[in-house]
Amino acid sequence: MGKRVYNILFNLHTVSGIVISVALYVIFFAGSFSFFRDEIVAWERNEQAQNADNLPNEIDRILKHLDSTYILDGRDINLKTYYAERAIAVNLSASQDSLAPEKAKQAAFFYIDPVDLKEQSYVDAYSLGEFLYRLHFFAQIYYPVGYYLSGFVAFFFLFAIITGVLVHWKKIVSNFYTFRPWTKLKTLWTDAHTALGIIGLPFQFILAVTGAFFMLKALLVAPSVLALYNGDQNQLYEDLEFNKPTYAFAHDRLKKLPGLDAYIKQTQSEWTDINLNELTINNYADANMQITLNGQLDYATTFNGIGSIKFEPATGSTTILKDPYQPASYLDAVKNVTYRLHFGDYGGYFLRIISFILGIISCVVIISGVLIWLIARDRKNLPEHKRRFYNKVARVYMAICLSMYPVTALSFIAVKVNPAGQAFLYWFYFISWLIFSMYLIWRKDLKYMSNFCLLSGSILGVLIPIFNGIISDAWFWNSFAQGDVQIAFVDVFWLVLSMLSFFAYAKSKPSNLINN
Repeated sequence: MGKRVYNILFNLHTVSGIVISVALYVIFFAGSFSFFRDEIVAWERNEQAQNADNLPNEIDRILKHLDSTYILDGRDINLKTYYAERAIAVNLSASQDSLAPEKAKQAAFFYIDPVDLKEQSYVDAYSLGEFLYRLHFFAQIYYPVGYYLSGFVAFFFLFAIITGVLVHWKKIVSNFYTFRPWTKLKTLWTDAHTALGIIGLPFQFILAVTGAFFMLKALLVAPSVLALYNGDQNQLYEDLEFNKPTYAFAHDRLKKLPGLDAYIKQTQSEWTDINLNELTINNYADANMQITLNGQLDYATTFNGIGSIKFEPATGSTTILKDPYQPASYLDAVKNVTYRLHFGDYGGYFLRIISFILGIISCVVIISGVLIWLIARDRKNLPEHKRRFYNKVARVYMAICLSMYPVTALSFIAVKVNPAGQAFLYWFYFISWLIFSMYLIWRKDLKYMSNFCLLSGSILGVLIPIFNGIISDAWFWNSFAQGDVQIAFVDVFWLVLSMLSFFAYAKSKPSNLINN
């Protein structure tokens, strides 16, 4: 590689990295916690998921309750477990029956607890796990701005990865084994940046590619709509199976309503390893009523075992739409593999813990990159106003990034004290984040920022299981004994994380590791 090409790639790597650094840090930090979204939801509500990502056992009981409340005749009904949590999502379309009462002609979406049949709107059911999950793709920003912003950040991160590999290619192996903590600051942070970057390279590359695809797919498919579908977006979505099938309404009542529990048991007996996570009923109580069950085989059995079966109560016929024991279609395989690689939910707790560690390592890579950028520009031959500007930019970047740790820990305590839903979470998290960030910027000391966030985050992290035990009477040793692994995991997770950050704080020497 010529010197000119090397300098171009190096500058592109530096500029692309520093421009997206804060947004990328937020994505990785919040995304790391999102690997445990379901556990955080269970912990917050003190509700262990009953059947992992399976539908509850008594669907008929739930439908009977819904019918008494919403009048289901003529509606399309969708029951789905999006995550491994106890509540299930209920989506009701407006009734197609012209004689149905006005109440049945109103669509509805909410969550229902299969145990006590308590209903909650999306806003009321909004949890800290959901908040952190959605924060990692900036969903809190006005739609679709946040989605596209996170998508472009992922795209430019992919660009930074490629240019970084090209820049370090000749010495990528030797630099991996080089770490000189007692030399000058730039060398220390460069060694850490290179070594940790190589460790997390496959993980970061996968998340960059899949993240950009998820958030920018609307832009990616736009040329296909124009070129291949003559602007017919609906046809494209049907081919990609994003649109659910619809069936004609017969305007004739079904003689006898079927029992849904029997269909579920029949499917589970035929596909013994299936996890049924979605039930769709078209034209409820109509002669052309259709019942579709969707799920997938356990990942320990097969990675792409997607199953779908349809029942027609009026005729008694059964149609297998997708056999989970047969090879998946190309479309299903691509979609499923893309999602599974991004969410890391196919290897149990072990894989998610590894993914969390790699996510935090990626955060360290981002921070070390900012410090390298700062130290390289803190030279005496530069004008004083430029040096002050660079230092101020780095302080703002570091304050915003590092303060996420204590703010997140504090939020875990807050939702136990006041589980008030979406509005409370928005106000509490973002205002606390602003206050912490402004305080650290005001201190003007990068070393203090690091120590303050490590210490405060550690103390708050230790308090999390204590607050959970006092408020919810769910001490983690009792939760483990009762089999409530999801709830106990969060408490133990925070204790371990706090001990590690306490250790990092204790090993942070009084000598200045960040400032000159």
